[in-house]
Amino acid sequence: RFLREAQSMAKLNHPNVAHVYGVEGRGLVMELVEGEDLAQRIARGAIPVDEAVQIAVQIACGLEAAHERGIVHRDLKPANIRLTADGTAKILDFGLAKAVDDRSDRGDILNSPTFTSPPTAIGMIVGTAAYMAPEQARGRPIDKRADIWAFGCVVFEMLTAKRLFAGESVT
Repeated sequence: RFLREAQSMAKLNHPNVAHVYGVEGRGLVMELVEGEDLAQRIARGAIPVDEAVQIAVQIACGLEAAHERGIVHRDLKPANIRLTADGTAKILDFGLAKAVDDRSDRGDILNSPTFTSPPTAIGMIVGTAAYMAPEQARGRPIDKRADIWAFGCVVFEMLTAKRLFAGESVT
């Protein structure tokens, strides 16, 4: 399954997505994208609206390209978005991504994109809690709408330099 999903991601070629070249052992071989990640940029303060909109449009375009190929990122967050020196935003770290087959995910909790199989334990929810859509956090089947939720959280954070859902614990 990992190999099949990696091959699907390798076919994704978009200027706002770090290219996956292939698989080496149990890892993905990805394009090296130089620059700071969006989390580092946000740590310096809220991003002005004009700049935030430019970044958001690029992220949305990259997500749309992935979603058109049936790929759900599942862990979109500022640390997984790199800003290059020329102003390009690239989505990184498709390590938790899932190639969604609409026929297999309907109503079957064990096939939910939020679950993994060995070597990770079955039933384990994956992603970063502060950016997870409610259905993802509940371990329910997800689709591209979970990435859209996370995208909204990222845009809020760019504009305010604060996490939308911050708390004392993961729950």
